Amino acid sequence: MLRNALKAALLTAAASLCAAGLTPVRAQTLEAAIDASPAGLDPHIITAFASFMVVNGTIYEGLTAIDKDLRVGPGLAESWTVAPDGKTYNFKLRSGVTFHNGAPMEAADVAASLKRVMAKEIASPLASRLAAVDSVTAPDATTVELKLKEPAAPLLTSLATLAIVPRSFEADKDGLQKQPVGTGPFKFREWQPNGFIALSKNDAYWRKDLPKLDGVKFNIVPESATRQVGVSSGQYAMLPNIDAATALQLKGKPGVKLSETLELAYTLIGFNVAKPPFDNAKVREAVNTALNRDEIIQAALFGAGVPGGPLSPALKDWATDVKQFSCYKHDPAKAKQLLKESGVAQPISVTMTVLPRQDIKDIAQVVQQQLGNVGIKVELKTPELGQFIQDWRNGAFDLFASTNAGSPDPDDYFFRTFRTGGSTNVFKYTNPELDALLDKARANTDPASRKADYAKVQSILACDGPIAHLAYGQLFTASRANVSGYEIMANRSLSSLAETAVGK
Repeated sequence: MLRNALKAALLTAAASLCAAGLTPVRAQTLEAAIDASPAGLDPHIITAFASFMVVNGTIYEGLTAIDKDLRVGPGLAESWTVAPDGKTYNFKLRSGVTFHNGAPMEAADVAASLKRVMAKEIASPLASRLAAVDSVTAPDATTVELKLKEPAAPLLTSLATLAIVPRSFEADKDGLQKQPVGTGPFKFREWQPNGFIALSKNDAYWRKDLPKLDGVKFNIVPESATRQVGVSSGQYAMLPNIDAATALQLKGKPGVKLSETLELAYTLIGFNVAKPPFDNAKVREAVNTALNRDEIIQAALFGAGVPGGPLSPALKDWATDVKQFSCYKHDPAKAKQLLKESGVAQPISVTMTVLPRQDIKDIAQVVQQQLGNVGIKVELKTPELGQFIQDWRNGAFDLFASTNAGSPDPDDYFFRTFRTGGSTNVFKYTNPELDALLDKARANTDPASRKADYAKVQSILACDGPIAHLAYGQLFTASRANVSGYEIMANRSLSSLAETAVGK
């Protein structure tokens, strides 16, 4: 009788769910499709979005965390204190956190992780984010102390981007590239080159009752049409962080829903300022003036974006309106005059290295035409992703067309990218006035004063800098209608997969 009563209760519950219009949710592996194979999975070394998307917030976590509203809060550190002079931070770690290899996450691991980022031997592109740090120590297993050379206003935001890894990898340059080990909701299971990367549920995850999925499988599907058919048919449950062209094709498809946000990442043309002709500031200004950013957005981004300055308009507390940048007014005649004033021999012929992603290829073609109209002949070259990254890191380019990640705090992007010697200053750009502003703003804890400093930084970079910022696009994610709990984030993080579920 008890068995019959239990059976009846279960049937009644199921009927109630159906009557309420709810779809029962079961734990399962979420099948996602992405357009490119990661170039590696080491969180302290990777730069490509394809790598970042797989590991950030899924496999790895930082001391702090960024939420969907781009606010910083606790991560692996449950709390922290800051000395009155702003130069000493003490972090209290959460208890019960373990790495995917079963080892407990302790202060020694945190200290080793941050030292790894700072080590010249590792050559992390994130090293600039810890430039103010003088020492990192672990007084006990649950406490991490950072002593700074000077106050660092962006430190807490920066720490959200620095993954904590086991201490055994402190001096290991290769071990995490193909076998990542973190503390996140999912752990690495398998990587089939150019096929898929499979993650499985971390049963020992410190956040109670998460993740809801058994795992996530990132299927590597370069062809956009194939990805679209896959999500439309239900073969794939999600296409994370897709461009406007793909989203437009999926709009209104039965069983498919779209989420969107204005992203922090931007599209750009980068200049090698270490050699002619882009060592000449007037040539760089001429390129900016020759560009028609509205036309680029319409032609390559299907209108889903806004003209981009050095900071995304999504950062309402920081970004300067692009209307204030004189070189952003499309004026081919002025561009030709600037080229004449530069004294550079004409016509100018250069090569543009293009990130192998369809929206960037489309942007490069529009830019090629616009620059050709003012006397700059551009040859396009599209290498495979690994070669593109290697050329980028080595400064082996005249121009490049790509996309760069943004950050909730301007320092995280500006300091590493534009300061003399910055860890991602592949352009070899140097500007003493800019360096002084960046140093001042980094140590400044007054928000109003920092905003004024970064307004000056933006005014310098817009027309003189080593990047022609193009646009900030709308970022989309397509998913099946039965996917719940996922929230798209402006920084492209997939950390909300921890709270995602798939209905039957």
